[in-house]
Amino acid sequence: MTNLKIGGVPEHFNYPWYITLKNKEYSKHNINLRWQDYPGGTGQMSKALREGSVDIAIVLTEGIIKDIADGNPSKIIQTFVQTPLIWGIHVGAKSKFKTINDLENATIAISRFGSGSHLMAIVNAYNQGWDIAKLKFKVIKDLQGGIDALTNGEADYFMWEHFTTKPLVDNGTFRRIDNCPTPWPCFVIAVRNEVLENNFEEVKKVLEIINAETKDFKQLDNIDKTLAKRYEQQLEDIQKWLKITEWNDGNPITKNLIGRIQNKMVQFNVIEEKKNSGDFIKNMYI
Repeated sequence: MTNLKIGGVPEHFNYPWYITLKNKEYSKHNINLRWQDYPGGTGQMSKALREGSVDIAIVLTEGIIKDIADGNPSKIIQTFVQTPLIWGIHVGAKSKFKTINDLENATIAISRFGSGSHLMAIVNAYNQGWDIAKLKFKVIKDLQGGIDALTNGEADYFMWEHFTTKPLVDNGTFRRIDNCPTPWPCFVIAVRNEVLENNFEEVKKVLEIINAETKDFKQLDNIDKTLAKRYEQQLEDIQKWLKITEWNDGNPITKNLIGRIQNKMVQFNVIEEKKNSGDFIKNMYI
């Protein structure tokens, strides 16, 4: 039995993994795949990949590209969700800020430097024409930290996935001022280089199983009701999310895509220079 550790955010995007693990799909192929939730998001998972405490991670595209560029010994093996992520831009319910323009000099809550909440705040600032060098950040670790920081005034706004935070908007914890979609596919699957060298076939089998699950995921009976209940969402919100979300059912990631994303990240001052796109990826189907 091959032991592999996998991690991701505890959000609706990753429910296909839950189904395949519950059905023991991996153990049928002599793979003991163990899931760990990472509520701190991509920054937390990038650190875990570097330390070897996780083998495979479902991470935000922009976060892992930046971390691999900075020396993370991992490769992207495919996109997982190929549609953009919609980032909600949130303030506390009692905040004085009303519009996106009010936030130019405000303090931004981020889970970690290098995380999606950090990098997308830079993308949003670029979109608004703000001076990126003047952005102010407060590290809050996770969603609960964001709630606390906006409620007690330690930070002014916080960017997190639109639908995950929708219940907090509904219950009056947050006000959403605007949205900012990622200009690229949002989630990819990253694997430590050591694991790719030693367990290539097992990782390939994991991909085959999850891709078969995501291919027909939206057609599963009552999947909207199941997700709404599990993630404490309004049914209509989950239905909207399912409409705009597409998983990758097996296409390898291309150097062209990584190159285009790097071009945008250089433009946004998220990374300093473009690197060889082949250094970021491993094609599992050669």
